[in-house]
Amino acid sequence: MLRKFGLAALAATVAAGAATAVTADTPKKGGTLVMVSSQVPRHFNPAVQSGIATMAPGAHIFATLVRADANWKIHPYLAKSWTTSADGKSVTFKLRTDATFHDGKPVTSADVKFSIETQKANHPFKTSLGAVTGVETPDAHTVVVKLKHPHPALTLAMSTSIVPIIPKHVYGDGQNPKTHPRNIKNVVGSGAYILKEYKRAQYILLERNPNYFLKGRPYMDRIIYKIIRDSSSRVIAMERGEGSLQPFMSEVASIARLKKDKDLVVTDKGYAGIGPNTWLAFNTKEGPTSDVRVRQAIAYAIDRAFITKELHRGVSTPSTGPIVPGSPFYTKEVETYDLNLKKAEALLEEAGHKKKADGTRLELTIDYLPAVPDVQQRIAEYARAQLKKVGIKVTVRNSPDFPTWAKRISNWQFDMTMDLPFNWGDPVIGVHRSYLCNNIKKGVIWSNTQQYCNPKVDQLLEAAGKETDQAKRRALYVEFQQILAQELPVYWISVLPYHTAYDKNLGNPPVGIWGIVSPMDDIYWKKQPK
Repeated sequence: MLRKFGLAALAATVAAGAATAVTADTPKKGGTLVMVSSQVPRHFNPAVQSGIATMAPGAHIFATLVRADANWKIHPYLAKSWTTSADGKSVTFKLRTDATFHDGKPVTSADVKFSIETQKANHPFKTSLGAVTGVETPDAHTVVVKLKHPHPALTLAMSTSIVPIIPKHVYGDGQNPKTHPRNIKNVVGSGAYILKEYKRAQYILLERNPNYFLKGRPYMDRIIYKIIRDSSSRVIAMERGEGSLQPFMSEVASIARLKKDKDLVVTDKGYAGIGPNTWLAFNTKEGPTSDVRVRQAIAYAIDRAFITKELHRGVSTPSTGPIVPGSPFYTKEVETYDLNLKKAEALLEEAGHKKKADGTRLELTIDYLPAVPDVQQRIAEYARAQLKKVGIKVTVRNSPDFPTWAKRISNWQFDMTMDLPFNWGDPVIGVHRSYLCNNIKKGVIWSNTQQYCNPKVDQLLEAAGKETDQAKRRALYVEFQQILAQELPVYWISVLPYHTAYDKNLGNPPVGIWGIVSPMDDIYWKKQPK
């Protein structure tokens, strides 16, 4: 299948990378990977910004201390080794001595210390490094991370672009790291690829880092993100060979269609660490949804089984709580809010929302994350029809792009919104952030945007975040899930089994636990496109 890039401005670039055919299965250098994506990054610094739009390219631009494989095993990366103290409150990392940033400056312990401190101060995932009390740098290649208590998910968190190592000599100039101009132009990391060009909503061009510290890698000359907002157009691009890889596919029809293409492989591998949890979030502080009875009524009116079996044709599986099924900390022993319209109406009556002459009890808006229609817009529209049955008039509000939606939700200007937050492998990384009182951060998306606060929940999460005994840790998370299922800051709907479609000639496709949110320095062409 011909893998060609449709933008004339980069046609010559791609052609240069698609030279001599390679038929051996051993990794060979050369070629271009064209990735079809819907994501439009605001910038490329994942130390201060969450979301796949930033974190995926950020994983290629910035290296991390460690990396993870498909079996959840942690491997050296910028850190060549690490040891944990007997009390679990100190982790010492020994850095490589040959790693440099893209501008030639060496990566040192000062950069690691600065990166951790910057992440802690600015990233919405406050719990990922919440246990860190300080960082010591006894020499240029030794980093000692001090913890207030054992952190059972520390190295797992550091294997993602949640904790990238960013250059102090660039970002330590006193400017706000969230709005730093080098987040989007002249970006400097130490990863496998260098950001060469970004045309907003069109493409991202990454080129091979010739001085990458893992000698011989990366194998690809360049990676191009071809940004296509329309889902059907992305599928057509893959079928026509205008793309080599399409990750994070969620459209049911698209998955089925591309599975029929003999030149492509379609898999659900590569998302084990992601844990995508589809939910309907509520504003718990303002408006009718601040009443738990209204939130419970809405849950009883929406049929989770219909969504997973009919709307998603069995592709997704039900989610009943903040921790996704498959996690060792998941429990099914919670209130599930199976469809019950009479119970929904009774709760609305109890909350004081009487029926008017037209049958309406109250009016609400529902937002949805753009560019993911099957698990966002269509569920929102389905919810509108269902809630009408119990007297709730719902207006489905569209956002033209991600920044518009993120601004609305992070500034609490919503009643309800569809969303798709990730568990990120361990609850302390991806789950705690959505429910802790101290993570209610106005203007920060994927923090506690529901403004939910329960001191008991905070206590449980604090205890679970430092408990090293697996059975005790699970018991804490079970109680946490049961409380949330009663108070319902969000109504959990489904776990979305993301899929990736890729050219059958692609070697080492990104099927590890982080998928494309990983360095991808080992991906190569078994047979390069012509």
